[in-house]
Amino acid sequence: MHCDVYKFPKSPDWYVYIARPDYPNDTDEIKDWLGVLPSELRAKLGLGTFVMHLDLLARDKLAQADIKMVKTKLAEQGYYVQAPPADVLAQQALAKAKALQDNKYD
Repeated sequence: MHCDVYKFPKSPDWYVYIARPDYPNDTDEIKDWLGVLPSELRAKLGLGTFVMHLDLLARDKLAQADIKMVKTKLAEQGYYVQAPPADVLAQQALAKAKALQDNKYD
């Protein structure tokens, strides 16, 4: 099972794995690989940047994600979203709220 991994400068620490079931026979034409994502998710994440290509059959684990869950989601929906841990999300939300509050009173 092959997939590509993308990161999103607009949404730090978020990664998306995109299934490549026909790899390497799917490389002859340019394709919007992120087109499998729901439009709301694409809007939230912003423009994706390619990070790497992975052969998941050659791996036993991934650094930040459960490889079994990644494989399941890739097979079911064609993508897997790796969000930051809950504590990182909470810190990001708090920092964003503080910045908005500071800007409101400037």
